[in-house]
Amino acid sequence: MHGTVDTDKNADSASLREKVQLRKGEKWRILKNIITVSFAFMVQFTAFQGTANLQSSINAKDGLGTVSLSAIYAALVVSCIFLPTLVIRKLTVKWTLCVSMLCYAPYIASQFYPQFYTLVPAGILLGLGAAPMWASQATYLTQLGQVYAKLTDQPVEAIIVRFFGFFFLAWQTAELWGNLISSLVLSSGAHGGGGASPVDGGAGNGSVIATHDASLHYCGANFCVVETSDNSNLQRPPDSEIYEISAIYLSCIVGAVIIIAIFLDPLSRYGERRRGSISATEISGMQLLSATFKQLKKANQQLLILITVFIGMEQAFIGADFTQAYVSCALGIHQIGYVMICFGVVNAICSIIFGSAMKYVGRIVIIILGAIVHGGCIIYLLYWRPHPDHQLVFYILSGLWGIGDAVWQTQINGLYGALFRRNKEAAFSNYRLWESVGFVIAYAYSTQLCARMKLYLLFGVLVCGMLGYTIVEVRQQKKEKRMKQLEEIPKQQQTDADRKAIEEDDEKDELEEDIVVTHL
Repeated sequence: MHGTVDTDKNADSASLREKVQLRKGEKWRILKNIITVSFAFMVQFTAFQGTANLQSSINAKDGLGTVSLSAIYAALVVSCIFLPTLVIRKLTVKWTLCVSMLCYAPYIASQFYPQFYTLVPAGILLGLGAAPMWASQATYLTQLGQVYAKLTDQPVEAIIVRFFGFFFLAWQTAELWGNLISSLVLSSGAHGGGGASPVDGGAGNGSVIATHDASLHYCGANFCVVETSDNSNLQRPPDSEIYEISAIYLSCIVGAVIIIAIFLDPLSRYGERRRGSISATEISGMQLLSATFKQLKKANQQLLILITVFIGMEQAFIGADFTQAYVSCALGIHQIGYVMICFGVVNAICSIIFGSAMKYVGRIVIIILGAIVHGGCIIYLLYWRPHPDHQLVFYILSGLWGIGDAVWQTQINGLYGALFRRNKEAAFSNYRLWESVGFVIAYAYSTQLCARMKLYLLFGVLVCGMLGYTIVEVRQQKKEKRMKQLEEIPKQQQTDADRKAIEEDDEKDELEEDIVVTHL
């Protein structure tokens, strides 16, 4: 085995200070593990994204679909606070991934019998499992990024962002596969003809066109759930088609769990048990539970809350509101998948581009680009009136939204990994916590507010979130300058306060000191 571990226990210290010995060739194994975890998530989210995008349309009765999505993210908020660090500590990263991913299966299975008492409890279970799953994935990528950076002698932050970029490339293609499956099944069935399309000749054609144009008036920013129940484009497809889609998705979940269980190396190979934040030999359950709250006391974490909430809100908007108020309303449910494929493909391509481009242009430029793209889309959506004759516009808007989302997914994840390297689990728990709060807010008002008000709210949160992010960057530049000055002071001349500032630097992780590269 390539990763041998020498344990050096310090009697005065509760933590393990292990040396992780790795050969230079280990980098190929690391890349294999990155590909494995990325592929497994792609298969997993082929099922979940495909199901979630259809919820507001196929389970529209009494708002069941959006209520079940609200339940997922409300449970995810609770889970982010209490579970990730504790579960990862008990099960280790690899097995946390397996168990958490299985929690998605009941929600997909509930599509065979969608009722409040089946979908909502299944959604809660999914939400509880999702937080440990995402914290494990982020911890795994960040830690492998640190090891890979040491092996290849490259900057850690650039490698972490590149790994996240590749992961989100694979993850976002799930949007393509999931929507392709749903669109092909729905298009091949009786429902595939769509709703009231004014193309037929004959005596009644004028009234069909009039009815259709009248219903289109309530699409787009004017869309209000309560006022559009008579739109034939929004009718639920036949059960047989939904059952077929759900059976395919369910097999995807099982496949993803098997991929992780068989092909992923455990993180212990790369020093899991000696990690800075949870490497202590014995930590009480309460201390582990409080890790997420402790993280919240940090100023940078507080300043990043609003931009992280926005990430949840913008994903909820494209997945529930854009699909229902714009695509379903004007084009029909069977077109959702095709329009969302464009979102997924552009998102995936941009994830890998932005992951690599950061090395050359820096994080700030890319994040400003994301803010301009999303801000522009929101303003355009406020004034645009969707119509079946303007199909290309649906795809352009979907693609532009994908560019913006790729910026947030790669850069803000990478920012959390870089700023809070010492406390990865708690930091990524907070990321998922606040992203989930964004989803919950968006789904909670989904059936109550009209699309126009949702767009105003989205724009407001984006502006406030960017202000917070700007302050983080200013603070970070000042801190880097200060730390550089401190490290230039000879150790003998450093005061206790200087030494404490260097030791407690959130960006420092002992792992980088503990990796020993052998040239065997």
